[in-house]
Amino acid sequence: MIGTLLGKRYKILEQLGGGGMAVVYKGQDTLLNRLVTIKVLRSEFTSDEDFVSRFRREAQAVARLSHPNIVSIYDVGEENETYYLVMEFVDGDNLKNLIRKQGTVPVLQALEFAGQICDALEHAHENGIVHRDIKPHNILITRSGRAKLTDFGIARESTAATMTQTDAIVGSVHYLSPEQARGEMAGPTSDLYSLGVVLYEMVTGVLPFHGDTPVSIALKHIQTSPVPPSSLNPAVSPDVDKVIGRAMAKKPGDRYQTAGEMRAGLNVLQNGWTADVTRVIGRDEFATRLMSVGKELTWVKKVKKRSYKWLWAVLIMLILFGGAFAALQLYLNVPEVSVPQVEGKTEVDARNILKSYSLERISVSYANHPTVLKDRVISQEPPAGNKVKATRPVALVVSLGPDYRTVPDVVGLTEAEARLLIGRNEFVVSEPVQQDYSSEYAAGMVMAQEPRPKTQAAKGSKIAITVSKGPPPVTHTVPDLTGLTIEKAREELSKIKLVLSDEISKIPSRDYLPGQVVKQEPKPKAEVQEGTVVRITVSDGPGPAKRLARIEALIPADRNDHELKIVVKDVRGSTVAHVDTYSSGERVFKEVPYYGKATIQVFIDNKLAGEQTFG
Repeated sequence: MIGTLLGKRYKILEQLGGGGMAVVYKGQDTLLNRLVTIKVLRSEFTSDEDFVSRFRREAQAVARLSHPNIVSIYDVGEENETYYLVMEFVDGDNLKNLIRKQGTVPVLQALEFAGQICDALEHAHENGIVHRDIKPHNILITRSGRAKLTDFGIARESTAATMTQTDAIVGSVHYLSPEQARGEMAGPTSDLYSLGVVLYEMVTGVLPFHGDTPVSIALKHIQTSPVPPSSLNPAVSPDVDKVIGRAMAKKPGDRYQTAGEMRAGLNVLQNGWTADVTRVIGRDEFATRLMSVGKELTWVKKVKKRSYKWLWAVLIMLILFGGAFAALQLYLNVPEVSVPQVEGKTEVDARNILKSYSLERISVSYANHPTVLKDRVISQEPPAGNKVKATRPVALVVSLGPDYRTVPDVVGLTEAEARLLIGRNEFVVSEPVQQDYSSEYAAGMVMAQEPRPKTQAAKGSKIAITVSKGPPPVTHTVPDLTGLTIEKAREELSKIKLVLSDEISKIPSRDYLPGQVVKQEPKPKAEVQEGTVVRITVSDGPGPAKRLARIEALIPADRNDHELKIVVKDVRGSTVAHVDTYSSGERVFKEVPYYGKATIQVFIDNKLAGEQTFG
């Protein structure tokens, strides 16, 4: 569809990707001169009228949403049974690819991304729209670090039969809420469950549930509790565990009930507080109590006996308060240090550098990485440059080196099929995709790849593919059409499979007769591809004036009859002006017309007897 103009406005520039239900293209809004994203519904869904009508209604509903963390829908249309959505173009990448590249997302950044998606869901839920397909593939991260939610409502329309057609759709089972896994209706808390799974994957680099089949994964969502994220990544605090655990509660009633409530929980973590900061004091504690007169008199009597038990109690309280105050001062007076940059350092060097800055509490986790060398630090938390207390723990993620995978064979597949297979094997396509001519592979098919199939390459590394543009073009030399009529010019071009343009210009000319070709583009002798359109300009008159030339011819005196032929070569081309048979020794006089400059030739018995130039 590259080059197609939809709705007489949206031009498709290149394919960005595709899923089980739609193909996504980068396009241009020719009216407003801006880039857009165009999602085209796959042809197998266009024949289902009920599906198409629900798709259109859903798209129109989402088009009403307006939020900085939601990819805006500009237009929805249909042309020649092609149904499409026109959306905001986001210059960035999806969150899934970000996780693949980095291994894990730093905890604070992950909390920020999740918070922004909460903002998007709060806006959608308030407008009665439930996303139903929250996953990192549907979260775009701009170059400035803003998270934007996309693909609203389309996954909702997929049937059980659709769920088994492509890995792109089946992959969503990793993020399904328990109620969705049971086939029940999804609500706002279902989106929050899926967001909890996404947050789990961001901070650990892995999904909470795995299985051999989609059914086995769905059952784990229903029955199994995930491993706490902190056990997989020491940088994850117990408080982060609690937020993820609440979002992923099996029962909808045990989860956050609104996206705003979950956003508030994330804000608490980002601000460095826990949920137990404020302690409510019971009404009976330290309350003023009224004592009976009898008891008060008894207490006076004991004082008169000089009991010193109360003095010991006061001393103990003073000691305890003094110790607490000293501990508080010790905590508050811990010096602040600027966290050094240790990313890219070896683990040993990183530890030594941190300790030289008085940062002694260091935890280390290990993960594969496609580009960071083994034993080198992939990421650190807190990031370099942050001001922290010297007692603040520092979490490092150290590379185990690349996780090598077998490169799939994508030669002979379409570009869309190749992208899906490369992604399924946890590689990425090198952009931009190269194109070349091929006599062996049809246009749109992958003709070459690097690395080669069946070799080993690091998980997440790039695979370069070359897509065929079809057979090499055939070239021809443009003939000289000057002086030809329009029909004669069309005939000459068709002989070498060139095309005469229907747009023919006219200009006044005294050198060429009306209707004759005066000039052409491309010019004569230019090398062009087969099928090239040639534009011509013809004379609109008046053309050269008609003139007469007096021709004298002497027939050979040999007692035989002879044929006399007079040929005129002028602006009209080559014209036989006269032909007849004459007796031996006869002298013939003829007047022949010509236009412009002309060469007149005399033939006797088809042999040139003489020629003369006129004009």
